[in-house]
Amino acid sequence: MEQKYIFITGGVVSSLGKGIVTSSLGALLRARGIRVTAVKIDPYINVDAGTMRPYEHGEVFVTADGAETDLDIGTYERFLNSDLSRAHNITTGQVYQAVISKERRGEYLAQTVQVIPHVTDEIQARIDQASIDSRGQHAEVVLVEVGGTVGDIESLPFLEAIRQMRFAKGFGNTLYLHVTLLPFLSTSQELKTKPTQHSVATLRSVGIQPDAIVLRSERPAPEDIRDKLALFTNVEPSGVFSSYNSEHIYAVPEMLEQQGLGRFVEKRLGLEKVTPELGGWQRAVHTLRHPNSEVSIGIIGKYVAMPDAYLSLTEALVHAGIANKAQVNLRWVNAEELIEDSLAQLSELDGILVPGGFGVRGIEGKVQAAKVAREQHIPFLGICLGMQVAVIDYARHVAGLAGANSTEFDAYTPHPVIDLMPEQLELADMGGTMRLGNWPMKLKQGTRLHELYTPGSDDTALERHRHRYEVNPKYVQQLEQAGLTISGTTPGMKGRGVGLVEAIELADHPFFVGVQSHPEFGSRLARPSPPFKGFIAAALSHQAINLTLPPLTLNTQDVS
Repeated sequence: MEQKYIFITGGVVSSLGKGIVTSSLGALLRARGIRVTAVKIDPYINVDAGTMRPYEHGEVFVTADGAETDLDIGTYERFLNSDLSRAHNITTGQVYQAVISKERRGEYLAQTVQVIPHVTDEIQARIDQASIDSRGQHAEVVLVEVGGTVGDIESLPFLEAIRQMRFAKGFGNTLYLHVTLLPFLSTSQELKTKPTQHSVATLRSVGIQPDAIVLRSERPAPEDIRDKLALFTNVEPSGVFSSYNSEHIYAVPEMLEQQGLGRFVEKRLGLEKVTPELGGWQRAVHTLRHPNSEVSIGIIGKYVAMPDAYLSLTEALVHAGIANKAQVNLRWVNAEELIEDSLAQLSELDGILVPGGFGVRGIEGKVQAAKVAREQHIPFLGICLGMQVAVIDYARHVAGLAGANSTEFDAYTPHPVIDLMPEQLELADMGGTMRLGNWPMKLKQGTRLHELYTPGSDDTALERHRHRYEVNPKYVQQLEQAGLTISGTTPGMKGRGVGLVEAIELADHPFFVGVQSHPEFGSRLARPSPPFKGFIAAALSHQAINLTLPPLTLNTQDVS
């Protein structure tokens, strides 16, 4: 069939949940057997999200091909159960960089280079490029989400580009869906429609008439409100939908399907009428609403005031909880405030997780969290930097390497157990020293990770990375002699003969695992990340054991 395009815009305020609506619509199309992909347009001038502050922009999601992208790309991957690439995140920086490069090479044949048509043509070409997967297969439906809100000056070239695409692709092959706020005023006990009316008017002022509207609200929008908005926005009543607050984001696809969004899209784009297969979503939501047990997990980080900074990680914990039929209750612990007097709170947890991060802030708190987990036999999972602080703790307190540290935090440490590799130092650009995207991990047989990843099959796992510093190979033998198990390695950079450490664990511990990768980026609802799944299972076992034991005493004599 001809390729179809659905353009999703937003109005009134940002962070409405356009990404969830886009992903849910993609899930409904996938459930109908349609090949679908999703593109996120970010109007900022940054080339990518790699250098942005987590408190400002949330998580930096890493694709399999090593792109540092907007967190919505991760949401798309989880809902569509597919891997996307750097082509699926388009920014103003990328577009203008490409246009200027072409102008310098003379590709515009001495024309005056302008926003229309040169910039808008570049945007359209990038959308088309993203519709082709790595095997050269075209998506049947391409979802294109324009970030920000209509009326933002930086969004105008992108809105013009998608307006033009209706003429290029055909009316029957394009659909405009507008997500807007329907606020509830407690003082008057009313849902107010004026913000939506003004938002649609702004969208129409740039030449785009939405075909459908999704109303974001705290509560379901009644029929009279939907009819009123259909009249005032020139949208047919069957094209107005309500995306109200749900306790679980994985309930949104079925919520929208029950209102007829899937059928509306089928009819509007001339797709075959198919009954979607939503059994997997329904079973997952049933488990979330009716878990057999619950478990308390502490996340020891420095961006805990902004949970979106750890979005993929928290979703991976949800996936692992569903696989174990358990509700995962998160306790956010600020690593900077984790001092001797507050360490005792960790002994109350069923599991301790130290996520990735950069910079020295909160490092000693994370090291002490790893130490408490190791000494008190509390299930522990270290992700990227979390694995490195576990190595630092082990080097200091078990291997006898006093003052051991990472050169990222202490350039003069007597024992740089974590360090930059010589070949990385040759790379000068910001980000150039990083290992990004998929890297192989050779798993050691007989280890817990080998059992979790590859029971009876291949010994290699592929996970995504985003880090600079490595476990220093010079200290691997000492650490192993002290009892640390190196359960995963990978070939070093530029064909290095000695494998870089990918994973560590302790054999005499209920669950003490650290991985240099970010397995949360590959976790899916139907395919939970193996380390996360094993971690939650161990936390449940630890909880069951603790119910029969007296309270533990905490040894804090080595606290820095």
